Amino acid sequence: MSLFIMMLSLFALILISVPIAYSLGASGLIYLLIEKPAFIATLPQRVWSGTNSFVLIALPLFILAGELMNRGGLTKRLINFSLLTVKPIRGGLGEVNVVASMIFGGISGSSVADTSALGSVLIPTMIKKGYSKGFATGITVASSTMGMIIPPSVPMLMYAMISGASVGSLFLAGLIPGVLIGVSQLVIVYVYSAKKGYHPPREKVSMKEITTTTRDGLLAVVMPLVIVLSVSTGVATASESAGIAVLYSLILGFFVYKELTVKELPGILKKTVMMSASIMIIVGFSMIFTWILAVEQIPVMVANFLMSLEVHPFWILLFIDILILFVGTFMDVTPTLLLLCPILIPVMQYFGISELQFGAIMITGCAVGLVTPPVGMCLNAATKICGLPITKIFKSAMPFIICNIIVLVLVTFVPEISTWLPSVFM
Repeated sequence: MSLFIMMLSLFALILISVPIAYSLGASGLIYLLIEKPAFIATLPQRVWSGTNSFVLIALPLFILAGELMNRGGLTKRLINFSLLTVKPIRGGLGEVNVVASMIFGGISGSSVADTSALGSVLIPTMIKKGYSKGFATGITVASSTMGMIIPPSVPMLMYAMISGASVGSLFLAGLIPGVLIGVSQLVIVYVYSAKKGYHPPREKVSMKEITTTTRDGLLAVVMPLVIVLSVSTGVATASESAGIAVLYSLILGFFVYKELTVKELPGILKKTVMMSASIMIIVGFSMIFTWILAVEQIPVMVANFLMSLEVHPFWILLFIDILILFVGTFMDVTPTLLLLCPILIPVMQYFGISELQFGAIMITGCAVGLVTPPVGMCLNAATKICGLPITKIFKSAMPFIICNIIVLVLVTFVPEISTWLPSVFM
């Protein structure tokens, strides 16, 4: 009964818009007051133990690196580099949007940062070039989902903390799914742009322009490659590679691009602290909730129930995909990972799904939640840029979101998509 009251209070608090961290903490406190009052004194210890993780040291560093690259003149250089990349296929700004998101996602590790940084530049530019506002915004939010799938990825750090899986292996597990999403979205954009006449006429580009654009673009592209390779080959831990990313970002911003100033650093550091703290407080309070679930043996009960159904594993895996998509519609990525992973990991292991494959499933599924109302963090970021309601943006993004869902199904039922690269490098 006390467990039922805890779950009911959690959903009630979420429905009345109480922040998820406090909803988790309050519902856990209610359970302990009813069931185990003597354990209330251990709550601070549970919160501290949840955030006291070596893996989480990389979290604020990756966020800081992304902020430094945003302010250091990276965005426009990536867009120019992406434009140069798609010109041989007569690509326009639609294709540039997808390619830039693939590259930028590997730098920021955040889909919301991708939407905010690239969208503020590309959406107005695409509208001026004749693209409809809905299409320009829809492809921006849909392509930004690659930010948390293509490594490095902040949500993957969270999953590594929960599951104990290798960060380097998780980074590699997300690479092929992220690229598959990007390629499939490129195909849809190309067909649509060709049909609507959005592609510009071919232009001659001077060798000087090619050299300059390639040099500036490659300097940015090198960073995610260094991070992934250093972690996956064991040269550096995730935290050390995040520190390297911060140093590299500072060098590019101050001495190469020369667009980063000392006056901007306090604002960058403040934003990094606020973003990191908001995630860490969710992690801390979720540990109370997770501990209670473990004490009540909820993961074991769920696993036994699913196994007792005596249905083909295909239907179980399909149900879990639907569950991830459903929960991600109403919750942000971090709470979804913290709530579902402790329950579902034992179930997936029973059905022969490795922690790496399930990590790729979770991250790919949660990415869809960023572009589905009512929560949809990327939708909310985009509506501030273009002024369209989130429902209209979602409708325009639907053809591209279907690419994510198809890749999610492939990752679920074709293990090699997420496990092949880790098996080669690790």
